[in-house]
Amino acid sequence: MGKKLDSLKAGTQLDGYLLEKMLGGGGFSVVYRARQINNGRRVVIKEYIPNKLACRDRYGQVVARSAETGQRFQRGRKLFFQEASTLATLKHPNIVDVFNFFQANGTVYMVMAYREGENLQHYLQHRRGGLSERFLRTVFPPLLDGLELIHANDLLHLDIKPGNVHICNGGQPLLLDFGAVHGFPQSRQEQPGQVISPGFSPVEQYDDRGYVGPWTDLYAIGATMRACIEGRPPLNARQRHDNDTLKPAQFCFRGRYADNLLRAIDWAMEVDPLLRPQHVAEFRAALTADTTPEPAAPRSAFGRLTDVLLGKA
Repeated sequence: MGKKLDSLKAGTQLDGYLLEKMLGGGGFSVVYRARQINNGRRVVIKEYIPNKLACRDRYGQVVARSAETGQRFQRGRKLFFQEASTLATLKHPNIVDVFNFFQANGTVYMVMAYREGENLQHYLQHRRGGLSERFLRTVFPPLLDGLELIHANDLLHLDIKPGNVHICNGGQPLLLDFGAVHGFPQSRQEQPGQVISPGFSPVEQYDDRGYVGPWTDLYAIGATMRACIEGRPPLNARQRHDNDTLKPAQFCFRGRYADNLLRAIDWAMEVDPLLRPQHVAEFRAALTADTTPEPAAPRSAFGRLTDVLLGKA
């Protein structure tokens, strides 16, 4: 169990929203479920509070931990605000809908639409992996479409993993948690803090001089797909860089999944960034290469898939 999150209490009011419950958080943000006071709309609010750089004082204000961390906290807060404003313009059915952002308590808040459904990480823990090829081909192409829009706006997600994929009721996947979102090709020194998700972050994210780009997010997509098969995170990239003992998916799961799917996963998970697909379009093409597409599932069948996905069948 990690360090207790420095969260606001349920019942706190913020800029016309009433916080109902803390949903979780990570290295530099806390996420809440809330309601819009004037119309009762349920929302999700993310608060920028990087725990290595800042903490909450007894008045609820987010303040730098020291003079040394103050400048980095202020720079990170400014970037978070700028990126929230950019994300608010990215409207796509497979990207979480950011529709408001504001400053309060010395920090920045991002407001997102709340969607009923199941977190992919929770689903994986329940199923212990072994998700079907149909599941992978239903969930990941739409996520790639959303990711392509992010990249087209010169942004990177930089924290794709099962915990940041939400499957809405109806089966539509959503890419969540843009707390690590980062513009490119700006210097990594401008990034306020490293976000590392062992098993899902590629080797270039372990180095603040690492050259990140669309290939960085594609490694994480490949690792997330592999986790759906194996039920656990792959070997972390730093260990792979030193001594790669991870067996290719192509050999481990041959016969259970189509070769092109497994080859695409292995390509995305190349340790060397230059050997990976460099753009979403390349990876998408690899997923469908030499494959005869299955007939589209009728709506009732897709409904059954969703029921299985959400544990209702």
